[in-house]
Amino acid sequence: MNLNFNSEVADARQTNKPIVALESTVIAHGLPHPKNLETAFNLEKIVRENGATPATIAVFDGEFCVGLNENQIERLATDKTIRKISRRDLPVAVARKLNCATTVATTAFIAHLAEIKVFATGGIGGVHRGFSADVSADLPELANKPIIVVCSGAKIVLDLPATREWLETNGVCVLGWQCDELPAFYSRASGLFVDERIETAAAAAQIARARDALNLQSAILLTVPVPENFEIEAGELEKILSESLRLADEKKISGKDITPFLLAQMSSMSAGKTLAANIALLENNAKIAALVAIELSNKNSSHFH
Repeated sequence: MNLNFNSEVADARQTNKPIVALESTVIAHGLPHPKNLETAFNLEKIVRENGATPATIAVFDGEFCVGLNENQIERLATDKTIRKISRRDLPVAVARKLNCATTVATTAFIAHLAEIKVFATGGIGGVHRGFSADVSADLPELANKPIIVVCSGAKIVLDLPATREWLETNGVCVLGWQCDELPAFYSRASGLFVDERIETAAAAAQIARARDALNLQSAILLTVPVPENFEIEAGELEKILSESLRLADEKKISGKDITPFLLAQMSSMSAGKTLAANIALLENNAKIAALVAIELSNKNSSHFH
């Protein structure tokens, strides 16, 4: 499969500079315009400012693009015909030469093909509420792609305890970035445990190296709480969420449309608070991913600091 690298990513690969993969569904389907465009450029800027090279991933004309130009990012942010694709859609996207935004699953798949070791996102998919057979393709992808995924837990609209259980059963190591509990997207606490708390990027890199030495094929989920001043109190969140779920049910919204619908609904009900939290955690995760990518590329950093 041909991978199209933009010049910045091609150069970083050549010179062994640290690279951070970024997903494109958040641009095309996760955030409203023009916030999505601002955020896309901002995430890349944050990765650069923290010493790594950003590689936003998408599919254009059926080709896997690793690192996008401004034009492509603008298309993602404004073109309503861009498809949201998960792993099962990849053969269709390639065969039909489609333009697509990549979810966590497809971004992880393409990042791994491109030998990128660190990927930053907002929240991963998981097990759906009320229907435990509905498991996001993100989860099995994480179980067999040995990369580090920096996120703020699973999206709040999902069944978090069932998602945590799935990760444990399928051997995905969950680390807490300076926290003992799995973050719950817009909230810092969930009551669910992490496998290990770490304080530094060097510690994350050390654990990833140990996984690789053991030849384990699963991702490491590095979970980072939303910055404190953007956190939304769990009780308030639960109220907004249950109202949004009720509306989705009423409008018979399901499948891949449900998460974007719920996130948009919650944003309007919280007067933009959930949107601000979403952007804050995306930016924070991009920064931490860059620090981890640097540690991983630094051959000497094999000790806890």
